[in-house]
Parts: sequence; structure tokens; C-alpha cells
Amino acid sequence: MTSDSRAQSTADVIAISESRMSRQAWLLFWSMGLLWGLPYLLIKVAVVEVSPTALAGARTILAALVLVPMAVRAGALRPALRLWPWVFAFALMEIAIPWVLVANAETRVTSGFAGLMIASVPIVGAVVSWILGDHHALDRVRLMGLAVGVLGVGALVGLDSLAGQIDVLSVVELILVAVGYAAAPALAARRLAGVPSIGVLAVAFFGVAAMYTPTTFGEFSHGLPSPKVIGAVLVLAFVCSALAFILFFKLMALVGPARSTVITFVNPGVAIVLGVIVLQEPLTLGTVVGFPLVLFGSYLATRSPAKLS
Repeated sequence: MTSDSRAQSTADVIAISESRMSRQAWLLFWSMGLLWGLPYLLIKVAVVEVSPTALAGARTILAALVLVPMAVRAGALRPALRLWPWVFAFALMEIAIPWVLVANAETRVTSGFAGLMIASVPIVGAVVSWILGDHHALDRVRLMGLAVGVLGVGALVGLDSLAGQIDVLSVVELILVAVGYAAAPALAARRLAGVPSIGVLAVAFFGVAAMYTPTTFGEFSHGLPSPKVIGAVLVLAFVCSALAFILFFKLMALVGPARSTVITFVNPGVAIVLGVIVLQEPLTLGTVVGFPLVLFGSYLATRSPAKLS
């Protein structure tokens, strides 16, 4: 085989590998969009009978029962424990604080509104990347995306406020959640890149579970909620938490922390559709106007000349 033919063969192998990786990334992307669009409906169902803190505790306790044994078998606990301060910081920003805030907000706003507010995560992520030193994170086009996204959030909140359908505290809580969801992947990529993801997840979930165990067991000791709520909690814990985070770390390894947050393009659509169909939530003017603006702004804020691969 000549050097030219060997070079061509190598190029073909690389192209095939990149194609497969691209398909894997897109499969993970759509899976995550669905898995993290579903929780808003389930949270709305659960908070009728379970407090936000107990709900976060139940999710993390049950998910930890799956993740910790997996990490032990993989020998991944010790590397994560060596960097436990960073793992704990990740857990606070991605799990402990956001899950309580989202559930608390959903006691006052619709699940679709919560999902759409958190669709601003890629916009916040672009700002976080710029703060961390990525000077290309806010070029002219991405700044335009930031402006369009903020306009979309403003339209959502403003128009729904005029209709008397918005709670200000819930808006603040959901903005804080968006900040946490944008910052956590960036922190994981910078400080935990060499640590097995299953170890990071196991330690993070175990730590948060330990935080919320007293409240959770204290509340459930007075009696279990209805079967419908128990079902919602189980799906939240095992599917939308344990499984979803394993897939999210795989996606982040393929496309990077900033672009992995683009799953929020799909999440709000899933949340809105489920809210309208299953919970009979109203499709408000703010949602109709704000939804496309937020998504288009997020697209511009995270756009890259390279394809998802």
C-alpha cells in the first residue's frame, strides 16, 4: 500500500469515526431533551403532596442507591473523593439548590413556564464562558443572541405578568436555577475533567442526599403520598436523575460543557406540550411570543461553525 493510499485510508477511518460520534452525540442530545423536559410535569404532580426539599431529598436518595454501587464497581469513588470540594460545589449548583428552587417555583407557576424560563441556560452559559476567559463566547452574533434571548424572557414574563399569571419570586428562583445549570457543567469541565463521571455523580448525589435525608424522612414518616405521586418521584429519581445524568456526562464529553446545555432547546417544548396536554395548563401569549425568541437567542448565543460532533 502506498503512502497516499494509507493516508486516504486513515482519513476514511477518521471520517467514519467522526460520523459515528456525531450520531451518538445527536442521539444523546435528543434523549436528554426528552428526559429533562419530563421532570417539570412530574415535579408539578409531586409538589401537590410533597415539599420541595423532601422531593429533592427523595430524588437524590433513590438515585444515589443506583449510582454509588456503580461507582464502587468501577473503582471511581476514590478519584472523586480526592476532589470532593469541587464535586460538592458542582452538586450545589446542579442538584441541591436548583431542584429545591424549581419545585418551589412550580407551586406557583405552570410547569411549561418553568421549563421555558430554564431554556435561557445556553444564554447564561455564553456569559459564563466569557467570564471564564473564552473571549469568543460573546462575539457580535452571540451578543445578538444574548439580546434576543433576554427579549424573549422579557416578553414571557412581561406579557404573562400583564395577565396576572406570574409570581415574581418564582421568576427570580428560576433565573437562579438557570445560572446554576449553566455554571455547573463549566466547573465540571475545568475542575473534574480527569475524574470518572460515575464517581462524580455518585459522590454528588450521596452528598446532597445526606443533606436532605433528615427533612425527607421526617416528612415521609408521617405517611406516604398517593400512588400517583410515588410514581412521579420514582421516575424523577431513576430516569430523570440517575440515568439522565449518566447520559448528560457522556454528551458533555462529546461536545463540551457549553454546547451540552443546548439540550434546553428541546426541554421547554416537551415541558410546554406535556403541561398543556396532561395538566391542561393554559398556552399563554407570553409563551407563544417568548418561546421562539428564547430558542433563537439560545441558538445564536451558542452557535458554532463546527457541527455537533
